[in-house]
Amino acid sequence: MKVFIQIPCLNEEETLPAVLASIPREIDGVDELEILVVDDGSTDRTVEVARSLGVTHFVHHSRNMGLARSFRDGVDYALAHGADIVVNTDGDNQYPQDRIPDLVRPVIEGVADVVIADRQTATIAHFSPFKKLMQRLGSAVVNKAADTRLPDAASGFRAYSRTALYRLNIVTEFSYCMETIIQAGHKRLRIASVPVTTNAKTRESRLFKNIFHHMAKSGSAIVRSYLMFKPHMVFASLAAVFGLLALIPMVRFVILWALHGANDGNIQSLIFAAIMSVAALLSAALGVLSDLQRTNRVLLEDQLERIKQIQYGK
Repeated sequence: MKVFIQIPCLNEEETLPAVLASIPREIDGVDELEILVVDDGSTDRTVEVARSLGVTHFVHHSRNMGLARSFRDGVDYALAHGADIVVNTDGDNQYPQDRIPDLVRPVIEGVADVVIADRQTATIAHFSPFKKLMQRLGSAVVNKAADTRLPDAASGFRAYSRTALYRLNIVTEFSYCMETIIQAGHKRLRIASVPVTTNAKTRESRLFKNIFHHMAKSGSAIVRSYLMFKPHMVFASLAAVFGLLALIPMVRFVILWALHGANDGNIQSLIFAAIMSVAALLSAALGVLSDLQRTNRVLLEDQLERIKQIQYGK
């Protein structure tokens, strides 16, 4: 059993030593434990510090590519070097690295494919009441989209089995957190949650400018991921809404026409009903096309999974 702990880093020379020092060097049931630093275009001494502290595995980006790309490239490197489990943590020392054994335990025991740390955001002192509310709301939205029951969907402290990583595909450029949960939920992967307590805040997040920027980016990722798996639900709902909006003025026009004749001046109701009917038909047609596209995506993902199995040799 080989475990890779990957640490995406962007200018983390000050906090990286604390992260590396707190990572356990042995885990029961694990034969090999490797540390991988994903340098996402750092301009400080992050790489030099990591090397001086014994890290030998690196992925380098010549410029900042974002968290999602860093996660994907790190996973590719880990799988290519024989990883059975990949743990993702952060370079800002937010997460308690001593809990890594608890993250990988359900995967080692074969009871989970993905394990996500629950930061228990309601207890985090530096989170404002508004941020705590948005964290709960965001997790609720993701759980609804993914058919899961996770208390902390935004947590990036996670463990993935090799099988799970074969089946998950990162397409967003912002953050992999929401996307992988929605994919894992719809692909019926087993997801577990482990409660942890976070370390003291060391710096502001570099992933987003403010909470509203984070909400907008996360919302976009959730919608895109949901549309990948259930496009027919979205377009069927739109068709139903437009159909109802067409039916009401249509019925009104027919009733008034029957009571007062064709010259009653309610032709605007008929025009509005016609516009809504066209919108309903277009939504239904888009639903059919998107569902066909979803079927094609499923077939392509099956091929990608097989390619990964051949590429990484397990």
